[in-house]
Amino acid sequence: QVQLVESGGGLVQPGGSLRLSCAASGSIFSIDTMAWYRQAPGKQRELVAVITSSGTTNYADSVKGRFTISRDNAKNTVYLQMNSAKPEDTAVYYCNIRLQVTRFQLYDNNYWGQGTQVTVSS
Repeated sequence: QVQLVESGGGLVQPGGSLRLSCAASGSIFSIDTMAWYRQAPGKQRELVAVITSSGTTNYADSVKGRFTISRDNAKNTVYLQMNSAKPEDTAVYYCNIRLQVTRFQLYDNNYWGQGTQVTVSS
């Protein structure tokens, strides 16, 4: 069993900062890419940021220069540092991890966190 536990969401004022964390635990052999998605009310889930196993990062245009994704491989944890928050960043944020449960199985990207609400409002 693999569990992804997110933390760090909440209410932040416009221009403020917030740091999200997502820790993976359980039967994990190897982790490949780690990513953050978000879903605002009435909208489709969208990719916010992704980081590869080698540390290469990519961001949605809407968050470039404001958000930073990072990972701690020793802790199987991915972070999302959100700076200069805007009201349009309000959404439920989900982490997604592509991993191998055992070395005999293929990588699987269907591992999701439970979601954490981020609200940007004054």
